[in-house]
Amino acid sequence: MKSIANIIRVDARHPNDEAIANAAALIRQGGVAIIPTTGLYGLAADAFNPGALDRVYRLKHRDAAKALLILIDSMEMLDSVAAEIDPAGRELMNHFWPGGVTFIVKARSDIPGQLTGGSDKIGVRWVRHPVASALVRRLGSPLTGTSANISGTDGCATIDQIDPDLLTAVDVVLDAGTLAGGPGSTVVDITDSKPVVLREGAVPAKEITTHFERYRLPK
Repeated sequence: MKSIANIIRVDARHPNDEAIANAAALIRQGGVAIIPTTGLYGLAADAFNPGALDRVYRLKHRDAAKALLILIDSMEMLDSVAAEIDPAGRELMNHFWPGGVTFIVKARSDIPGQLTGGSDKIGVRWVRHPVASALVRRLGSPLTGTSANISGTDGCATIDQIDPDLLTAVDVVLDAGTLAGGPGSTVVDITDSKPVVLREGAVPAKEITTHFERYRLPK
């Protein structure tokens, strides 16, 4: 039986610098980590490393036509993956980020194709969890944020819920204890003139549409 990957306990609010640095080093080398995000554990790989992205797809048994959302920690990092975003879209981002909304935006043409699933769009979230945020910041570039599960199965709020084969296949696990769980992030497409909620999750769809309508009111 294969041994379980290196599981490192981290403080959910104040993660140890050494643990973050070690995980970032593995990811820079093409590794894949299991990390806490706000509600569920995710699979983190360097978003600009095509080989690492292929590995995420294999680990999840994920359809190549399905894009991989990414995690950022600044608007400057957003600009490294996204094409132009209109003012209304940026207003929604400024209001709901960091937090539980993944925005679908037009993708830059020079990013790895695995991130878009062959489309011209990419899903991006400014991550709020202190561990994930620290890891993105230490790496200095976006991470994948897809859930740490086999495609078609439920997301996991604790490490012991994660498929054992997945635990043995990754390079490191950052265990921050029990997460909030829930339905995951709300997914909102802002590539057109009006936002479209593709999946309602942590943030109610009504909040998205209400804020957008308020923004459009005459000043």
